[in-house]
Amino acid sequence: RSGRPDLDARLAEAVSAMEERDFAGADRLLTALVAEAPDWAEAWNKRATVRYLAADYDGSIADCRETLARKGHHFGALSGQGLCHMALAQYAPAAALFRRALAVHPHLEAVRQNLRSALSEVVRYN
Repeated sequence: RSGRPDLDARLAEAVSAMEERDFAGADRLLTALVAEAPDWAEAWNKRATVRYLAADYDGSIADCRETLARKGHHFGALSGQGLCHMALAQYAPAAALFRRALAVHPHLEAVRQNLRSALSEVVRYN
């Protein structure tokens, strides 16, 4: 939560658009939100999610970095950025991000599996 009901409502509207697979609409709403509240990590993180779902991996990575600049222990952004790197066949950076996510939240089995997958690809390509 942002601490401002108007911003929280706009985030909820963007999440609804995302859930309806209106990625362009959600991206527009979230772009306006990060412009108005640039210090709000969760607005950046939600836009990163939308961009990941829309297969805009570079855009998602940029937004994950913005999220992490504001909240360095945001395990969703760490894991999400790792998934983007996996999609781009950048396995070493993906593994590093999954490790960081597990350092924050060690019981995320899906992230642990993603780490194993990334590491197996690193070994295969080296």
